[in-house]
Amino acid sequence: MPKEKLYGKTLNELIAVTRHVRMPGYAAKQIADWLYKKEISSIDEMTNLSKRMRELLSVDYKLGLTDPVDVTESRDGTRKYLYNVLNDKYIETTFIPNNDRATICVSTQAGCKMGCIFCMTGKQGFQGNLSSNEILNQFRSLPEFRNLTNIVYMGMGEPLDNIAEVLKSLEIMTSEWGYGWSPTRITVSTVGLKGTIREFLGKSRCHLAVSLHSPFDDERKKLMPIQGTNTINEVLDIIREFDFDSQRRVSFEYILFRGMNDTPAHIKELARILNGIKCRINIIRFHQIPGSEFESPDPAATIKFKEALNDKGILTTIRSSRGEDIGAACGLLSTSEQNTAKKI
Repeated sequence: MPKEKLYGKTLNELIAVTRHVRMPGYAAKQIADWLYKKEISSIDEMTNLSKRMRELLSVDYKLGLTDPVDVTESRDGTRKYLYNVLNDKYIETTFIPNNDRATICVSTQAGCKMGCIFCMTGKQGFQGNLSSNEILNQFRSLPEFRNLTNIVYMGMGEPLDNIAEVLKSLEIMTSEWGYGWSPTRITVSTVGLKGTIREFLGKSRCHLAVSLHSPFDDERKKLMPIQGTNTINEVLDIIREFDFDSQRRVSFEYILFRGMNDTPAHIKELARILNGIKCRINIIRFHQIPGSEFESPDPAATIKFKEALNDKGILTTIRSSRGEDIGAACGLLSTSEQNTAKKI
């Protein structure tokens, strides 16, 4: 039988591990300390456990860290890392340095079920959910690990379609026994799954980013099939159940498509449906994908759209496009070629 991975386990799961190998219960916190506060590469380095305990632990368990298998660097300094997951599938992870910030964009699934027509990951289809180990391994094994200031769950896949493992990874990131990060340094993105968004908002204090892209039902459904079963109005009703303040933010991602969702009518409807929600809108430039009929508005039109929303009282920003030349920008992540090559 293959050995189980320790990295990515919560404290309660580590307590179960100590019971399994008949170690004292207090050893679970010691193991967590080695896993999440110290940079070790093997169980044998857990030197405050006796040699006998380490031997017992090593029978059925291993640390479970793996390095990226490839890296590509953009002209703007963005780096895209390739990881092998799920028994020879692949995911991509993006590192974005920006002045005093260093952000990692992690993936939560190999591929994606959501089928958004402007996204390369959606065109790839779905290969599987990542474990908490595979989610956090992207963070821990990154060469720039020590310099990271922020994490965004905005890579490949839909985080709330893998809610259990995502919540486990967030617990490890924010708990005192884990990495001890403030939830304000972490943002989780979603297309808006009503079945799990309430669970996320109730169990985590991390920021939420909702992919919106149109305030009109029929138009949004053409862009995002999920609108057929999880309408944006249902998602907004759930969001209104929770308090958002300076310690927790909700934002709405809005890819701008020329001549489609950039009209005065869209501005008016956005202001209407978001009324009463303390939020911001992040405007994102559309990054061209093969076979797409969409185009981005010119920079002047984008700024005009932003200013009109600000005039409506909605804090609106334009997200900088990073890593487009290496396929690392929003909507471009895809490992279909690597997965196909592996099958051949």
